[in-house]
Amino acid sequence: MSFRKIDIDAYDEDVLREGELCEPDTRDPTQKQAAVRSTLARGDIPGSLGIALDSIPYGPNVEEAKNLTLQTVVLILNSTKSSEILSVVKALSQDAQDTLMKYLYKGMGMPGWGDVSGSVLLGWHEKLTEVADTGCIVRVMTDRKIV
Repeated sequence: MSFRKIDIDAYDEDVLREGELCEPDTRDPTQKQAAVRSTLARGDIPGSLGIALDSIPYGPNVEEAKNLTLQTVVLILNSTKSSEILSVVKALSQDAQDTLMKYLYKGMGMPGWGDVSGSVLLGWHEKLTEVADTGCIVRVMTDRKIV
């Protein structure tokens, strides 16, 4: 028996499972998307980004809600002028900045998304790192809750 094929987490009592990190999310993500679209139609980009990044879906069995929220965030990012990005990022709280960084990384990691909005995501990443410093990147990389 090869030691590389043994699942050591099965024998560890202290292992942390994804379902134990947070409660299952039962909200309807389409309501938030409608609120974001109406706020975005009024031209309030910081407000719409704040709505999209507030109480995001975590936990198991919410992949559809996670993808819908990612699409909503990318819609906001694509509709923002590059000259406004810095002021929008500065208006966000530290938690919202960390959550935005999570969505930037998720968008960059999705197959095919880099071709469509890669330069937009990198532009936002640059401005967000400029405002939030590298601490934002470290917090996102070490956080167990993934979007």
